[in-house]
Amino acid sequence: MDTLKYLAGYPAHIQDQVCALIEQGRLAETLKARYPDTHAVRSDGALYDYVMALKQRHLRNGAQINKVMYDSSLGLVARALGTHTTVSRVQGGKLKAKHEIRVATLFRDAPPEFLKMIVVHELAHLKSREHDKAFYQLCTHMEPQYHQYEFDLRLHLTQLDLCGGPA
Repeated sequence: MDTLKYLAGYPAHIQDQVCALIEQGRLAETLKARYPDTHAVRSDGALYDYVMALKQRHLRNGAQINKVMYDSSLGLVARALGTHTTVSRVQGGKLKAKHEIRVATLFRDAPPEFLKMIVVHELAHLKSREHDKAFYQLCTHMEPQYHQYEFDLRLHLTQLDLCGGPA
């Protein structure tokens, strides 16, 4: 079922439960009941402060982050909800690396748990480039509910697709 493209890797019984919620028209209400709040991180400056606070708490020795911003070019069409990039430049006789984190603008209006999940994900890339076991262990160290939030974000994206939400 193409409706469940964000849940393709999950077992059939999980997909069946989601299909039942969709058929009953209860997916949106279920998510709203679970995540009723929105966050106050609206600007790029506030996002930078939010990311730096999480980094300071969990990754003090991680690479310095030079730029954090909401990016309207990221989203469901680009299949990227956040990015972590490293730009290397030669300055004098040294190679300088600048790290940037960009978060899709759809997270401005998302529940705070989803914003934290995507920021934790991008921060974990400072230590581990691949999505391997160590990467996900770091994610769950920074946010113990990481996997639940990731699953619920996938449900949220499915709901956005069903109602023609932001791309």
